[in-house]
Amino acid sequence: MSDKLYKAINNEKIELTAEEVAELETKKTEGLASAEAFQAEIQAKIDLKASAKAKLIAGEALTEDEANTIVL
Repeated sequence: MSDKLYKAINNEKIELTAEEVAELETKKTEGLASAEAFQAEIQAKIDLKASAKAKLIAGEALTEDEANTIVL
């Protein structure tokens, strides 16, 4: 498998420059970090809702954040 990256311009296969490869790698890294942060945010909301539900079932007091997860 080739380590070279290419782009198509006017139906021609053109090898990417080192700067273009570096830019792609930067965008890839930023995209992965953004996706991981988004996934962590979603998981935090899921965990907060689960905690609120468990406390409601047990009859315990909720934190303000937990209470805000309840839809009335």
